[in-house]
Amino acid sequence: MKVTPDIARGEFIGTKAKISKSSHPGNIGISGTVIDETRNTFVILHDGKRKMMMKDSSTFQFKFPGNTVVEIEGKILVGRPEDRLKKSIRRLW
Repeated sequence: MKVTPDIARGEFIGTKAKISKSSHPGNIGISGTVIDETRNTFVILHDGKRKMMMKDSSTFQFKFPGNTVVEIEGKILVGRPEDRLKKSIRRLW
């Protein structure tokens, strides 16, 4: 999978996610499958429990098909998934 800025416009439900950085130290290391997404949160299935993670205070590592791992700041992902498709994202690297 080619990593481009457009990856932040994609669908995250069903992907594996891990919290790599967070303003709340207890959230670091939580990992699992993204099962739902709202404007400000991801719901991650972690050890059989639903964990609601705030997007704007965390940095996420997503594992996409082909074992591609991408780290994305949650601030970039804030917004409804359908509105993220319309938003242009400037190149970050």
